[in-house]
Amino acid sequence: MLEKWIIELQAIAQSGLTYSRDEFDRERFARLIDIAAELSHLEFKEPLGETKARFISESKSGYATPKLDVRSVVLREDRVLMVRERSDGKWTLPGGWIDVNEPPSLAAERETFEESGFEVKATRLLALWDKQKHDHPQQWPHAYKCFFLCDLIGGEPKLNKEVSAIDFFAINDLPELSTQRITQQQIVRLMTLVPENAPCDFD
Repeated sequence: MLEKWIIELQAIAQSGLTYSRDEFDRERFARLIDIAAELSHLEFKEPLGETKARFISESKSGYATPKLDVRSVVLREDRVLMVRERSDGKWTLPGGWIDVNEPPSLAAERETFEESGFEVKATRLLALWDKQKHDHPQQWPHAYKCFFLCDLIGGEPKLNKEVSAIDFFAINDLPELSTQRITQQQIVRLMTLVPENAPCDFD
């Protein structure tokens, strides 16, 4: 619950700094950023300077809105493509943040190629989920997660600076998951959405 309040405090401060022109109000909103960073430091033991710098940097990007994380669901013989993140040594569906001026489907294709070496074609949106409404550990910033079903069209596994392993897994034999990025419950749900007559899931 505290993480949610920290995110909200930072968002209020960011929007306030975006629109306020009154010098004293801007000082108050800047202090809110300090408080949010201090709370995050106390709760999650992150270095205070790094947290504050991240919050200040984000506050310069305009009105606060959720970020968009895109993930690819790539199947081969009923096994799903996964990559192991070097950052935590755990596995996830390939994906990441969408770039500015980039359509979500192309972001899914790009991220999959960059992280795995496989060329894919996004064919259908399976789900658009609010990260806070799923069983992820609390994490800043607030994000929506966008999952595309993708056809495998070429390429071969290729490790990189972000990924230490690449493989396909059966749904009943998944590796240890990077739960900040994907959860077992979500993967199971995504598999039920693969049939063509399944509706897109949301929230």
